[in-house]
Amino acid sequence: MDLINLETAHNKKIGIKQSLKFLKRDQAEALYVAKDAEQYVIRSVVKLAEEKHIPIIYVESMLILGKACNIDVGAATAVIVK
Repeated sequence: MDLINLETAHNKKIGIKQSLKFLKRDQAEALYVAKDAEQYVIRSVVKLAEEKHIPIIYVESMLILGKACNIDVGAATAVIVK
Protein backbone atom coordinates (compact mmCIF):
# COMPACT_ATOMS: atom_id res chain seq x y z
CA MET A 1 0.00 0.00 0.00
CA ASP A 2 1.15 3.50 -0.70
CA LEU A 3 -0.03 7.08 -0.59
CA ILE A 4 -1.99 6.72 -3.84
CA ASN A 5 -4.27 4.19 -2.14
CA LEU A 6 -5.09 6.80 0.51
CA GLU A 7 -5.64 9.56 -2.06
CA THR A 8 -8.11 7.43 -4.03
CA ALA A 9 -9.87 5.81 -1.06
CA HIS A 10 -13.51 6.76 -0.78
CA ASN A 11 -13.77 5.98 2.91
CA LYS A 12 -10.94 7.42 4.99
CA LYS A 13 -10.77 9.02 8.40
CA ILE A 14 -8.24 11.66 9.34
CA GLY A 15 -6.63 12.44 12.67
CA ILE A 16 -5.59 10.71 15.87
CA LYS A 17 -9.05 10.41 17.44
CA GLN A 18 -10.70 9.09 14.29
CA SER A 19 -7.85 6.67 13.64
CA LEU A 20 -8.06 5.30 17.17
CA LYS A 21 -11.83 4.92 16.95
CA PHE A 22 -11.74 2.87 13.76
CA LEU A 23 -8.75 0.80 14.87
CA LYS A 24 -10.57 -0.10 18.10
CA ARG A 25 -13.64 -1.13 16.10
CA ASP A 26 -11.51 -3.33 13.79
CA GLN A 27 -12.68 -1.26 10.85
CA ALA A 28 -9.32 0.00 9.61
CA GLU A 29 -7.55 -1.50 6.59
CA ALA A 30 -4.36 0.53 6.88
CA LEU A 31 -2.88 3.25 9.07
CA TYR A 32 -0.92 6.16 7.61
CA VAL A 33 1.43 8.00 9.96
CA ALA A 34 3.41 11.19 9.37
CA LYS A 35 7.08 10.75 10.28
CA ASP A 36 7.32 14.29 11.63
CA ALA A 37 4.34 13.95 14.00
CA GLU A 38 5.15 14.14 17.71
CA GLN A 39 5.94 10.63 18.94
CA TYR A 40 3.97 10.99 22.15
CA VAL A 41 0.90 11.86 20.09
CA ILE A 42 1.04 8.93 17.67
CA ARG A 43 2.46 6.29 20.01
CA SER A 44 -0.91 4.86 21.10
CA VAL A 45 -2.25 4.71 17.55
CA VAL A 46 0.83 2.93 16.21
CA LYS A 47 0.83 0.48 19.14
CA LEU A 48 -2.83 -0.42 18.59
CA ALA A 49 -2.27 -0.93 14.84
CA GLU A 50 0.68 -3.21 15.59
CA GLU A 51 -1.36 -5.24 18.08
CA LYS A 52 -4.15 -5.67 15.54
CA HIS A 53 -1.71 -6.44 12.68
CA ILE A 54 -2.89 -3.48 10.61
CA PRO A 55 -0.35 -2.32 8.00
CA ILE A 56 1.36 0.94 8.93
CA ILE A 57 2.54 3.21 6.14
CA TYR A 58 4.88 6.04 7.08
CA VAL A 59 4.62 9.31 5.15
CA GLU A 60 7.42 11.90 5.05
CA SER A 61 5.47 14.77 6.62
CA MET A 62 2.18 15.86 8.12
CA LEU A 63 1.70 18.29 5.24
CA ILE A 64 2.09 15.53 2.63
CA LEU A 65 -0.34 13.32 4.54
CA GLY A 66 -2.83 16.17 4.79
CA LYS A 67 -2.63 16.81 1.05
CA ALA A 68 -3.15 13.10 0.35
CA CYS A 69 -6.31 13.34 2.46
CA ASN A 70 -7.49 16.38 0.46
CA ILE A 71 -7.26 18.79 3.40
CA ASP A 72 -5.38 22.10 3.56
CA VAL A 73 -3.61 21.38 6.85
CA GLY A 74 -1.27 18.69 8.06
CA ALA A 75 -2.43 15.39 9.52
CA ALA A 76 -0.58 13.16 11.98
CA THR A 77 -2.51 10.01 11.08
CA ALA A 78 -5.21 8.71 8.77
CA VAL A 79 -6.87 5.34 8.19
CA ILE A 80 -8.59 3.69 5.28
CA VAL A 81 -11.86 2.27 6.54
CA LYS A 82 -13.01 -1.22 5.50
